[in-house]
Amino acid sequence: MHFEEYWGLQAAPFENVPDPKYYFPSARHEEAIHRLLYGVQARKGAIMLTGEIGCGKTLLSRTLIQHLTKMKYDIALIADPSIGVAELLRELLYQLGIEDGGSKVELLHRLNSRLLENMKKGIDTVVIIDEAQAIKDDQVFEELRLLLNFQLNDRFLLTLVLMGQPELRERVLPIRQLAQRIAIRYHLAPFGSEETARYVQARLKRAGCARAEELFTKYAVLRIYQLSEGIPRNINTLCDLCLLVGYMDKAEKVDVTVVERAAQDLA
Repeated sequence: MHFEEYWGLQAAPFENVPDPKYYFPSARHEEAIHRLLYGVQARKGAIMLTGEIGCGKTLLSRTLIQHLTKMKYDIALIADPSIGVAELLRELLYQLGIEDGGSKVELLHRLNSRLLENMKKGIDTVVIIDEAQAIKDDQVFEELRLLLNFQLNDRFLLTLVLMGQPELRERVLPIRQLAQRIAIRYHLAPFGSEETARYVQARLKRAGCARAEELFTKYAVLRIYQLSEGIPRNINTLCDLCLLVGYMDKAEKVDVTVVERAAQDLA
């Protein structure tokens, strides 16, 4: 018997993958998604979302995309921006389904043509850069700034969404012309203790658990919050191990003893 069957689960509830099915609408995440949607829908040019490692930025990027219909938005998602200027531009065109061979001038001409074509069709173009702090060369940030020059007198032809760890803010700040164009900024903070409890229950329910509200005891969840510091990725890792340890111990619930054993394994 696998531990999922033991606990009455239909799926593993604490996988660390950006599956929008497990999006948890915490106050912080909901504010983040609303700010992102407003920035995209109002064509604000550039938006920046930052957060500590494991706070759910990548999941938010996938959730944002789910809110943007294909009939109204042409979206490029660049998940690994740790490449040079030319490679980034080619990857951007590839993501948009544009032929990505030729010189930089040819690439920019093709991109400009797509942006104008989209505008005529009533389609907005959105470029999402995940893990943007991984950009190695500041020249890449400069190139991204230049993409914002694709605009008409009354609107941007492209919306740039930068997502990354807190150091992204420090990377962008010295590039004044880019920093000044970021119309919306938001920092995603970790969960508090009550949000952690609701988060654990919500993921258990999504995984089909009939006793999601009681599977983890109150003090177990409090200890999980303390050990994880409210960071979703840490919560997932610890809860997943708790389910395994509890299964091996034939426990009826996940209590503090199970949590401490799981924490020792992680340490």
